[in-house]
Amino acid sequence: QVQLVESGGGLAQPGGSLRLSCAASGSIFSISGSSFSINAMGWYRQAPGKQRELVATITSGSSTNIAYSVKGRFTISRDNSKNTVYLQMNSLKPEDTAVYYCNLEIMIWSTQYDYWGQGTQVTVSS
Repeated sequence: QVQLVESGGGLAQPGGSLRLSCAASGSIFSISGSSFSINAMGWYRQAPGKQRELVATITSGSSTNIAYSVKGRFTISRDNSKNTVYLQMNSLKPEDTAVYYCNLEIMIWSTQYDYWGQGTQVTVSS
């Protein structure tokens, strides 16, 4: 019904940069009219032994919510025409090491649905 394909993870040195992409597709996007809308897309991360935490989200109107720990270093953006969200990560720190998950939040009529990508590993190490 919904597929989220993430890319861009990998190994970076401290102070380096990576850019994550997440493209959403599926039959659900063929729903027309006011019955379907995308609330937000975003990124969460989970480090070993820790709970999943919000990194950044962006609404269809481009309002953003950025975690304090990455504010000023990470930027989230989206291309609504491609149903794609990006996370530009600069000045990476070892503590940014985690599996990063793409999230899609949609509304069908008045019901909210959340979808998750499979995750992409980001490792920051010298």
